Amino acid sequence: MKSFQTLLMAAFTILSVNLFAQAPVTTGKGKTHSHEAEKTMYTCSMHPEVKSDKPGKCPKCGMDLIKVKKEKSRPMAMKMYSCTMHPEVKSDKPGKCSKCGMDLVEVKKK
Repeated sequence: MKSFQTLLMAAFTILSVNLFAQAPVTTGKGKTHSHEAEKTMYTCSMHPEVKSDKPGKCPKCGMDLIKVKKEKSRPMAMKMYSCTMHPEVKSDKPGKCSKCGMDLVEVKKK
C-alpha cells in the first residue's frame, strides 16, 4: 500500500510540473504571450545562415546584422470531414462513417 501511495504521489507531481511548465506567461497587463514570440532575431543580408538574438556585426563579412521581419503565422485551415447521416461523426481525413459505412464528406466552413 505504501508503494502505491508513493507511485501515486510521483505521478501527481510529474503531471503538475508538466502542466505548469506549459502554462502561458502573463504580463503585468493581463495579456499572455510566449517567450518565443517576443524574441527579435537579426541576420546578415549576405549570409542568411548567420543568426543572432541581438544586433551586431556578421562574423563572416563584418556587415551590420539586420532585424528579421516576422510574418504573422496564420493557423492552417484544417479540413474536416463528416457523415451526412451522422453529423456527430467527424474526422480530419476522408474515410468511412463508423456507424453506417457511408463516405465522409468535407464540411464547408461558413
